[in-house]
Amino acid sequence: MQLPFKQPHPLRPAPDLRVLQQQRPIHAVRTALGHPAWLVTGYEEVRALLDDERLGRSHPEPEKASRMGESAIFGGPNGEFATEHEDQRRVRSMLQPHFTPRRMRALRSRVEELTAALLDDMEKAGPPADLHDALALPLPIAVICELLGVPFADRARFRAWTQAVGDVTDRARSETALGELYGYGRQLVARKRADGHIEGDREEMDVISRLATTDGVSDDEAAQFGMLMLFAGHETTVVAIGQSVMWLLGNLDQWQALVDDPGLVGNAVEEVLRAQQVGGSGGNIRYARMDIEVAGVPVRAGDLLLLDSGSANHDATAFTDPDRLDITRSTAGHLAFGHGPRYCIGAPLARIELQVVLTQLTARFPTLRLNVDVEELTFNDALTGGPAALPVTW
Repeated sequence: MQLPFKQPHPLRPAPDLRVLQQQRPIHAVRTALGHPAWLVTGYEEVRALLDDERLGRSHPEPEKASRMGESAIFGGPNGEFATEHEDQRRVRSMLQPHFTPRRMRALRSRVEELTAALLDDMEKAGPPADLHDALALPLPIAVICELLGVPFADRARFRAWTQAVGDVTDRARSETALGELYGYGRQLVARKRADGHIEGDREEMDVISRLATTDGVSDDEAAQFGMLMLFAGHETTVVAIGQSVMWLLGNLDQWQALVDDPGLVGNAVEEVLRAQQVGGSGGNIRYARMDIEVAGVPVRAGDLLLLDSGSANHDATAFTDPDRLDITRSTAGHLAFGHGPRYCIGAPLARIELQVVLTQLTARFPTLRLNVDVEELTFNDALTGGPAALPVTW
């Protein structure tokens, strides 16, 4: 089976993957590059493997490893094989203090202000509107810029680089963009030092400045970590906002339920996160660090495993009637943010942005509707995907 990068329909699972999932939870596939891999679609198997240190992102012979795509970071092996788990724990320990519950609570009011201002502009312009350009794109960029200390005025530059880094078809383009992004990060750290921003009370500093004052962290590392957070902190949330609104407007009974009961917003966010990325997206890249067995299937050391959390979130053994969007269901345990030691560190911030967006959208635009049929929506070709435009009216 040749594994695609894009699902054939934005609101339905890929039929061939659903059939395979019902047959067994692990399948031999070929990636879009023609490389052999194991696609894991069962909920229990994906969840367990996400938390299994016998797997990792690195490979002992990276030049010989199977790849999912051509993206410089996200297409194949990443990190040092001998020290990967230790390095990953070190990075997480450095970043975790920037995403504490206290910091996230303090940021919520700012997210509410930014969202309200963007919706003011959309309302003044009047219908129709492209919700992607009006809200889904600028909000996460503004939030992550303030959190990291990246100039919002530079958004066009770094947005172009992050999209190119995620290019799954052109390795040279992706590698060039990654170099440009890291170079920009180094310039940013140097400028902060020259301007005196990396001084004084660390509690008042932006994330990149705090990283640059952390013992054992070089300016190059601060720049690299900051740019990776810039990518993950806006690109994925842009997609999540667009897909969440798309799912709700594609299921108008659920949109209306949220309009009628705003108290459902927390549960609605979890359900739309579960519903997103339904098969065919490729999955989380892992390499077996030793010979293992998955659901009775032998997997050899060095093999590529694609842990498809989207298909896992639509596993009928874990979620009743999984293809039906139901914002009142219990979604505890969904894998949209991963699981285990690599659980998305920015998940609390993404949840805040989604909760604020859906709360304000349903309150201010209760009659919001897609302005085209779902089948007419276009999607980005980069790794993260998501709607390229989201035409709406009200």
